[in-house]
Amino acid sequence: MSETATKTKTEKCKVLIIGAGMAGLSAASHLAKNGLTDFKILEARNRIGGRIISIEMGQQRVELGANWIHGVLGNPMFEIATAHGLINIINIPKPHKICCLTEEGKQIPFPILQDIYEAYVCFLRRCEEYFLCQFIPPPGIDSVGEHINLESEMYLDNETDPKEKHIKKLIFNCLLKRETCISGCHNMNEIDLLELGSYTELQGGNIVLPSGYSSILGPICQQIPKESIIKAQPVKTIHWKRKKTCSGLETVDEDNEGDSDDSDKTVTEVPVGGQDAMVKVVTTDGNVYHADHVICSIPLGVLKENGKLLFDPELPQYKLESIDRLLFGTVDKIFLEYDRPFLNADISEVMLLWDQESDDKVENIEKNWFKKIYSFSKLSETLLLAWVSGLEAEYMETLSHEAVADVCTGILRKFLKDPYVPKPKRCVCTSWHKQQYCRGSYTAMAVGASQEDIENIAQPLYSSPLQSKPSVLFAGEHTHTNFYSTVHGAYLSGRAAAQILLTPDSPQEIVMESDESDLSSWIQGISLD
Repeated sequence: MSETATKTKTEKCKVLIIGAGMAGLSAASHLAKNGLTDFKILEARNRIGGRIISIEMGQQRVELGANWIHGVLGNPMFEIATAHGLINIINIPKPHKICCLTEEGKQIPFPILQDIYEAYVCFLRRCEEYFLCQFIPPPGIDSVGEHINLESEMYLDNETDPKEKHIKKLIFNCLLKRETCISGCHNMNEIDLLELGSYTELQGGNIVLPSGYSSILGPICQQIPKESIIKAQPVKTIHWKRKKTCSGLETVDEDNEGDSDDSDKTVTEVPVGGQDAMVKVVTTDGNVYHADHVICSIPLGVLKENGKLLFDPELPQYKLESIDRLLFGTVDKIFLEYDRPFLNADISEVMLLWDQESDDKVENIEKNWFKKIYSFSKLSETLLLAWVSGLEAEYMETLSHEAVADVCTGILRKFLKDPYVPKPKRCVCTSWHKQQYCRGSYTAMAVGASQEDIENIAQPLYSSPLQSKPSVLFAGEHTHTNFYSTVHGAYLSGRAAAQILLTPDSPQEIVMESDESDLSSWIQGISLD
């Protein structure tokens, strides 16, 4: 299959791709389709796919990472999946019946839940209008959470019954917790109000691949030579700017660049298109890879943790500041598998209205982390799924799966008022924050961040002013200004990076290859905006 390093080695290629997630695989596929096969992909894990991973649980496949194809119209993931028969075109939606319960086990009438949900969606859409219409928010309101809380308080002022008002407030709180899992944050007060509308939502709803999201990796990898993917190769350092010395090309020491008047000259003397590769990448086990160009698809969470040490010389300050400003939150899943069904067959989701909310003090998060769970939804009659986000998710990752299963059993028994709710026979929890090569789930717009920060991170690096093509290009969902946090954003960013390297130096008409339909070309235009 693919090559795995057993001893220290040195290799040379034209293009080196770091990361075999969707962005890296997309870049490699686009290069191969266009006749450039002199590339290698370095993947830190022992598997490809990055944050796309499906496992068998019970009688079905469940998604530990990416869950849905978000939207149909103009979504290259949908086009690829359709072309390869991965989507059931005749999709009859199952009826979705929510049972909304208080801690005392009281069921909330559905009309109340529906009214609050419709009001909440209206408030959320109003938040998006600040970006789309360039509105000015109320004084002191900077985040989505603050704005929705303000709107919900005004809405609840019309409620005269204190008990009804309290219940409706709990529903708003539950929906905000759900939103943290959608946005990828700890609290909606972290999400910038003026930037919420920067995310472009493609029409068509969320599509599930019956055979698992991982099944799309096969079509993506069709054109990629198997020997080009080198697994278990974590990158230690990317030496991207080098100068000429009597012994060859060496890394520039930026701290000393200003010591002599001709320091800039030494950089511009780097040969362009010569035999010496411009970039040297060293892995943690000492392997060295020389390449003319590097496409870096390392996740934002890893850049946040190791970005300063990963690049030599250090990344430009504007990039480091943008990496710091953007949010890379944690969203985890808890899967509970049972021997027998115990929920009413008509119920598809149990929504939890916690009376006492946890605060952000460490001791309270450890004591009440489970109050971040807003619901348990049915994947099948014997398989439940719960989501948890933020600091509570990070704490949950420190617990054993057995401990999490016990806590979830207690929650279900409490809300359902049924002491005989069985313990699950199997519990699987994700740990995206703990994962060394992710350090979180996906990108979000923190208060103070903007699309400009995404553009800054996506900006390629040149080793020399004489270069026609950049030394280092960046790809990944965190580099797409409109589709950040999505698989299709990662796919388009990888393809865009590859296209920069494929574009001839001399001006000529460039024809973008369409993957499966004209919609791919249309969406590619968006990604290059």
